[in-house]
Amino acid sequence: MDAEESPRQQAARSWFRELRDRLVATFEAIEDDLAGPAAAELPPGRFERKVWERPGGGGGEMSTLRGRVFEKAGVNISTVHGTFSETFAKEIPGAEADAAFWASGISLVMHPHSPHVPPVHMNTRHIVTTKSWFGGGADLNPIRPDETDTRDFHAALKAACDAHGADYYDRFSKWCDDYFWLPHRNEARGVGGIFYDYLDSGDWDADLAFTQAVGRGFVEIYPAIVRRHMDRDWTAEDRDYQRFRRGRYVEFNLLYDRGTRFGLQTGGNPEAILMSLPPDVAWP
Repeated sequence: MDAEESPRQQAARSWFRELRDRLVATFEAIEDDLAGPAAAELPPGRFERKVWERPGGGGGEMSTLRGRVFEKAGVNISTVHGTFSETFAKEIPGAEADAAFWASGISLVMHPHSPHVPPVHMNTRHIVTTKSWFGGGADLNPIRPDETDTRDFHAALKAACDAHGADYYDRFSKWCDDYFWLPHRNEARGVGGIFYDYLDSGDWDADLAFTQAVGRGFVEIYPAIVRRHMDRDWTAEDRDYQRFRRGRYVEFNLLYDRGTRFGLQTGGNPEAILMSLPPDVAWP
C-alpha cells in the first residue's frame, strides 16, 4: 500500500478534520462563557496547534488547551501510513500477510479544573490494511457520578446508535463497560458510554455515517454537561478527591489502552499519544 489515498480514505480524513474544527470552536466558546471569580482570574483558554510528521509516513496535528474551564484539553488528528512490525502485524486484522497500513482518526480528552465537571474521552478512527474498518467511541469519567449527566450522555450515544443499527447500543455499551475496566482494581474507569472496533458491515458509507453520528452526538451532549456544572464552587476536599480519581484514568491509559499501544507501536508522536494523561494526579 502506498501513500496515495483512495476517495474513501480522503473522505474519512476530511471528516476527522471537520470534527476537530467544530470541537475546538465549541470548547473555546465555553472558555469565553465562564462566569464567577474564576473567570476574573484567568483569560479564556485557546487551543495551540502543533503539526508533527511521522518518519515512516504521514503525521498529525495536535490542538491543546490549558484554560480556565479546562485544566488540560486536547483534540488531536492524525493520518499515518507505513508498515507494521512483524510482531505487531500478527495482532492486526488483514496485516499478517501484508503489513502495510493506513490509519486516520481523531482523539479527544478533556480534564476540567472543576471536580464537578466530568472528564471525558472520545476517539474515532478508520484503519486500512488488506481489510478496512472503523472504530472508536466515547466514555464519561466523572469524579463523582451524576445520575442526570450519565443518563443524558448515554441517551445521546444511544440515539446515534439506534439510527444506524438496532443492536448497536446494546453491543457497544457493553463493549465499553468491558473495555474500560481496571482488572487490577476490579472497578470501572468511569460510567461508560460506547466502544466499537472492527466495524465493517459491508456498507462503507453506512459505517462512516455511523462514525460521524457518534462525533455529532458527542458535540451535542458533552458541552451541555460542562455548562451545567462549570460555574459551581468546589472545596479543597473536592480537589483532592479529583486528583485521586484521575489516577484511575492514568492507570488505564498506560496499562490497557489500545490507542496508546497502537500509537507507540507504529512510531507515532509520544507527546500526542500521551496527551490524554491529566496534568495533576495523586495516589494515596
